[in-house]
Amino acid sequence: MKIPKSAISILSIWMAFVFIIPNLEAQTKQIKRPKSRTGVNSVDTFVSESFDIYDKVYKYDGYAESGTPLEDEDIDVLEDALDDLEGLSDSAPDILGDLDGLSVLKQGKATLQMNKAKKALKYSIKTAKKLLLGERERDKKEENESDDTSSNETNSGNNPTSSDSSEVKQDSNISDNLEVYSKYDFVPGDKLLFFDDFAKDFIGDFPSKWNTNASGEVVKIGDKGKWFELKTGYGVFYIPDVKDLPEDFTIEFDILTKGVGQQTSSTARFNVILSGDDAFNNGTDHYVSISIPLGQYSAFSLRAYNYFNRGGGAINTDIKADIRKAILNQPHIAISVTKKRFRLWINETKYIDIPRFIEELNVLKFLKFHLNNLKDGEEHLYISNLKVAEGGVDLRRKLLSEGKISTNGILFDSGSANIQPQSLGIIRQISQVLMQDDSIKLNIIGHTDADGTEDTNLKLSKARAAAVKDALVNIYKISGERLEADGKGESEPIGDNNTTDGKAQNRRVEFVKI
Repeated sequence: MKIPKSAISILSIWMAFVFIIPNLEAQTKQIKRPKSRTGVNSVDTFVSESFDIYDKVYKYDGYAESGTPLEDEDIDVLEDALDDLEGLSDSAPDILGDLDGLSVLKQGKATLQMNKAKKALKYSIKTAKKLLLGERERDKKEENESDDTSSNETNSGNNPTSSDSSEVKQDSNISDNLEVYSKYDFVPGDKLLFFDDFAKDFIGDFPSKWNTNASGEVVKIGDKGKWFELKTGYGVFYIPDVKDLPEDFTIEFDILTKGVGQQTSSTARFNVILSGDDAFNNGTDHYVSISIPLGQYSAFSLRAYNYFNRGGGAINTDIKADIRKAILNQPHIAISVTKKRFRLWINETKYIDIPRFIEELNVLKFLKFHLNNLKDGEEHLYISNLKVAEGGVDLRRKLLSEGKISTNGILFDSGSANIQPQSLGIIRQISQVLMQDDSIKLNIIGHTDADGTEDTNLKLSKARAAAVKDALVNIYKISGERLEADGKGESEPIGDNNTTDGKAQNRRVEFVKI
C-alpha cells in the first residue's frame, strides 16, 4: 500500500502529544465514552472531539482485524480524522489551567475524563499510523479478547452471496409474524403522489419514471418480481419523478441485497436524501440525509445529517443500531415527515425520531438515493415498491369526525388476502378508535384494481376486508360483533386502471361507521 503524504504530519502530531499522554499499549477493547459532562466547557469539548476521532479509528481497526485491506476512501476518512488532531494538540495544554479554582469533586471528575480522552487519543494516533502504513495486525491473544458480535449473525445462512444466478435466495422475512408489528405506529399518507413497482418497465431497461447521472436496470429476481438495481459510486444519484414534496408526507420502499457479507466495506451505505433541487448531488442550499449501513462484520450506526441555507445544519449524528440481520432479509423502509419532524422505521422498529430535523419548511422538494462502496459486480442492492404519499395524518380523528376513511396504506401480497405486516400501523389506529368508544361499529370494505376477472376481484376484495377484520379481532382483541366485512372488487375505481399509480389508488380499504 502506498504510504500517504500525511505520514510525516502524523509523526509530528504524535510528538505533540507525548508530553500529555502516558505511554500505554494500544487498546483492543473499546474505551467507553463518558456518559456525563463535567460542566467545564473546554474539558467537555476536548473529551467529545477526542472520542469522535477515536470512534472512527476503532471502527477501521475492526476492519483491519477482519482481514479486509483499507480502500482509498477508508484512508481518506482516517487522514481527515488525524487532521482534526492538530487542533486538539494546540488546545490540550491550555485545558489543564481551566481546572484551577474548581471544587475538589469537579476537578477530580474533569481529570478522570481528560485522562480517559488522552488514552483514547493515544490509541487513535498509534493505531491510525499503523493502519495508514499497512502495518496493523493483531496477535492471537488480542483476537481472543476482541468482541465477536458479528460471527453468529453474518454466518447464519441468510446471506445470498453463494448464488451466481439472478435469483436471490432469502430465508423467511424476519417481519412475517404480524404479532411483531402489533405496536407499529407508522401511518402512510392517504393521497398517493408516486408509486413504482416497475411493472411497466422492460427487464434490462432503466426505469421510465426515474433519472440518474450513471446507469441502472430493472431486473427480475425469482418469484420476488421486478426490482431496480442501483449502481454504487461516488457522485451517483438516482432520482424518482417526485416533485414538490408537501410539508407532510410519507415514503415507503423495500430493499433487497445480494452478495453482502463479512467482506463488505464498513463504508458501504445506502443514502436517502430529501433535497431542495433535482441536481445530481445532495443539494446546494438545503438537504437532509439518512445513511443506512450495509456492512455485516460489525454493527454500524445509522447517520442523520441536515444542511440548510448553505451554512450546515444543527444535526450530524450517529444513531446506534444493529440492523445487519434486517439488511439481509428484504427490509421495508418507512419514513414520515410531519412539518419539521422526521421519523424512520426499518421493519417494525422506529430508529429515528428527530422533532426539528427539517429546519426550514417548504424547501425540500425532491427525493434522491445514493449507494456507495459496494463492490461492483459482487455486491448488489435493489429497490422496489417505492410509494410516496401526502399526509400521514392521524386517521383516528378523521374517522371520528367524518365517520369514514379510505386508505390505500393497507397492503396485501399480490393476488392474496395476506396482509403485509408494515400495514398494521393503520389497523392499530382503527383499533384505538374502537377501544375509545365501545358504541362504534364499523363496516370494512375492500376494493381492488381491474387486473384479473371481475368475479376474482370481487372475491379477493371480500377476503381482504375479512383479513382486516380478523386482524382487529385476533391482534387487537376487538369484538367481532362490532365489525362487518364486505368487498366491491373493481366496481368503484378512483384512479386510472391503465396506470401504475391509478391501480395503487384503487387497491384500498374503507372503514365506515355503521
